[in-house]
Amino acid sequence: MSQGFEFYQARAEESAAEARAAVLDNVRDRALRSEATWRALADQARAVAKERLRVENEKAVRRAEEAAEAAALQ
Repeated sequence: MSQGFEFYQARAEESAAEARAAVLDNVRDRALRSEATWRALADQARAVAKERLRVENEKAVRRAEEAAEAAALQ
């Protein structure tokens, strides 16, 4: 099951909060690395969703054009 932007963004916020609350440097560093990874995944999920929408819109336009051409031939 693929996760969406909101899921990844929420995990990034949790990691950021963990980093702010960390007392130990290694814990803070780990949380910051985790935050960076979650944010990258969120950005990727957003880009994939945007691309899917673009492709779907192109397909809808193409279907409408084909339907108009078919109607004109009748």
